[in-house]
Amino acid sequence: MNPVKNLNPAVDAYISGIRPFAEPIISHLRELVHQGCPDVEETMKWSRPFFEYRGAIFANMSAFKEHCSFGFWGEEIGAVLREAKVLRADGMGSLGRITSLEDLPADKLMLGWIRQAAAFIDSGQYTSPVAARRKVAKIKPLSKTPPELLAALQKNKQAAAAFSAFSPSCQREYAEWIAEAKRPETRDKRIVTAIEWITEGKQRNWKYQDC
Repeated sequence: MNPVKNLNPAVDAYISGIRPFAEPIISHLRELVHQGCPDVEETMKWSRPFFEYRGAIFANMSAFKEHCSFGFWGEEIGAVLREAKVLRADGMGSLGRITSLEDLPADKLMLGWIRQAAAFIDSGQYTSPVAARRKVAKIKPLSKTPPELLAALQKNKQAAAAFSAFSPSCQREYAEWIAEAKRPETRDKRIVTAIEWITEGKQRNWKYQDC
């Protein structure tokens, strides 16, 4: 691959600190994103590398103790991946648990999806659960949304944007899950988990879904 541009030193530092098995995976994914979308910009969010393009969150990647993950952002590219039967639910991100380069789709396929994701943004068709323009979203909660959840959303603009974009049924699933907690410590724990999942655009029962 040709040398890439717009490399962020913070991402370099992240890669230098991950486990040896993960380094070639994360580095390869990074190179593919830059090859498929040369004008992409790197940033760090929630302690993991993210890619942004024209002000929109494009993708993110993470390295864990035993696997890596890579996730495309945008409902449109998500539909493309779903149609291709690529989306997996056995890990965070779009491609499931990645433990080696062999777990990744072929470079040709990856580059095609990366370019298609960029094209959606170029054409204005990009729809994300998170507003990348750094504006505080106007939350449109259900009337019975627990006040504790609303307070947590108000403190996290990314989560607020994602929650506002959810359908009423998706919002209700989170609201009921929080409200069903009988102990304060259980409710607080669920709120922390909910904010994390909502920020990533995940529905309450994402683990059991094909998307």
